[in-house]
Amino acid sequence: QVQLVESGGGLVQPGGSLRLSCATSGRTFSNYNMGWFRQAPGKERQFVAAVSRSGGGTYYADSVKGRFTISRDNANNMAYLQMNSLKPEDTAVYYCAAGRGSAGSTYDGNYDYWGQGTQVTVSS
Repeated sequence: QVQLVESGGGLVQPGGSLRLSCATSGRTFSNYNMGWFRQAPGKERQFVAAVSRSGGGTYYADSVKGRFTISRDNANNMAYLQMNSLKPEDTAVYYCAAGRGSAGSTYDGNYDYWGQGTQVTVSS
């Protein structure tokens, strides 16, 4: 089992920044690819970004490319999502996920463990 706990969400104005953190515990963190997904009210959960086991490979949805940066710290069992130039359409609950499938998978079914989510609201 891998336990995931997200933090860092909140209310931010358009153009602002937030950094989401995902603390993990349980099995060896470096054995898992990590991903961030989001779900807005009334919409399906969508892929945001992913990082490979080593951190050497990063993958992004087109909608966040150039604005968001995913990273991980294997020594401290943490994953992060730095979000810059936030837009109202980025408003959603953000989830981190861990999986042993293909690195960079955009399919949520390839992730085995999920956090409880953290709310991000972008509004003036």
